[in-house]
Amino acid sequence: MSEILLKINGLHASIGDKEILKGIDLEIRKGEIHAVMGPNGAGKSTLSSVLTGKPQYEVTAGSIEFDGRDLLAMSPEERSWAGIFMSFQYPVEIPGVSITNFMKTAVNSRRKAEGLEPMKGAEFLKLLREKMAFVKMKPEFAKREVNVGFSGGEKKRNEIFQMAMLDPTLSILDETDSGLDVDALKIVADGVNSLKSPDKASIIITHYHKLLEYVAPDVVHVLKDGRIVRTGGRELIDVIESQGFDKF
Repeated sequence: MSEILLKINGLHASIGDKEILKGIDLEIRKGEIHAVMGPNGAGKSTLSSVLTGKPQYEVTAGSIEFDGRDLLAMSPEERSWAGIFMSFQYPVEIPGVSITNFMKTAVNSRRKAEGLEPMKGAEFLKLLREKMAFVKMKPEFAKREVNVGFSGGEKKRNEIFQMAMLDPTLSILDETDSGLDVDALKIVADGVNSLKSPDKASIIITHYHKLLEYVAPDVVHVLKDGRIVRTGGRELIDVIESQGFDKF
């Protein structure tokens, strides 16, 4: 059996005086893809925000280990350098910063944290072109400001491009499939599937089954009212599709 990459025990988290996560237990092993499904307001995005260290969320109880390290003791930057990546439901715009410069900074920041030299210009541009082609992003987008003037689908495509560039150990997709057409869904799915390897893992957070037709999760969790109420295989997706989350 493969090694545990992420272990969550008794996780409680709040924003302000509102408790949202009410005791999450979750284990993700290297090589696995996990789907976390649930209705709006269940706590899915809160879970992803806690994992990436979003400061407005307070962990009030529980523990999280990532690759043997205490995740809750790490800053958001340290979590990123350790290989955690999140694709946002609503990607932000960064005026004045080109995609090329943004990615060069991100890639070299992680390399520095790993004790590596910055990537040489020619090597970086080769990687950039390769990954842009993979997600079917037009080459001229490299010069554009990050997400500025992008359509919803283009923003999501840019998120998957960033994921492909950074090659994370743990990828978290927070409702990345929201509002996407079939072609864009396939690009997202191809990105997740291409990163699947024995030493990496992915979490797909969604309330919509469509993406999971293209990505085969190893484990499916149903999250309701801040708790995981059911864990199983792909059969849970069929139950949700036919009977909704009220079944659980």
